[in-house]
Amino acid sequence: MIRLQKILSTAGVASRRASESLITEGRVTVNGAVVRELGTRADPQHDDIRVDGRRVRAAVAHRYILLYKPRGYVTTRSDPQGRPTVLDLLGRDVGYVYPVGRLDYDSEGLVLLTSDGELAERLMHPRHEVAKVYDVIVMGVPDTAAIDALRKGVFVDGRRTAPADVRVHGTVKSAHPTTRLTITLREGRNRQVRKMCRAVRLPVRDLRRVQIGSIGLGRLRPGEWRHLTAGEIAALRTPEAAAPAPGRKRRPRPRG
Repeated sequence: MIRLQKILSTAGVASRRASESLITEGRVTVNGAVVRELGTRADPQHDDIRVDGRRVRAAVAHRYILLYKPRGYVTTRSDPQGRPTVLDLLGRDVGYVYPVGRLDYDSEGLVLLTSDGELAERLMHPRHEVAKVYDVIVMGVPDTAAIDALRKGVFVDGRRTAPADVRVHGTVKSAHPTTRLTITLREGRNRQVRKMCRAVRLPVRDLRRVQIGSIGLGRLRPGEWRHLTAGEIAALRTPEAAAPAPGRKRRPRPRG
């Protein structure tokens, strides 16, 4: 049970002092009864609390977590096949969270988990064009045509992918050469990076997601996690989190 004035201030109705005034003025009801005592406590999750007849919705303390997913974990809350999930890495004290999007079982890297459905929708929906950056090792030596195709879009599962940013960092020459790429996407289909590379005959050997929007892995190691800071959460909510790459214009959005 929580003091009524704290419930009102936490919910954004008014400051703590102004909330006390609302109570003493008889403008607050709990389960239909007028409350004037400042020491009154209530349960914001179950009691019907109103100010001037308007229901006060309890403020929800959302959780925001950055995890470095190792290989061999599925990015879901549970798995029908019994494989370990990213939640197994967090422990029981974290509370209810769910992954924002997916990262392949055999891939590693950045995964965000939250209880904030509004932010999760913003990060996942293609219309917001939130950048997701991948460090990719492919088998072979890509030619100009292959890189251009990845940048312009290739057909995956019968649909062309959106334009991507692709940088080539170099090739390790050997009997079986490999090339390191950085690929930035602004959409999120199932195993998209692997399928795109396969479409241009560059099978992926290793794949690591290193950034979503403005949030990067930093110094985290596989299996480690931390809570996002207030500044990081705010940055993910801004249009700049989905800023288009240099030279690429954002598609106009319909008004109304």
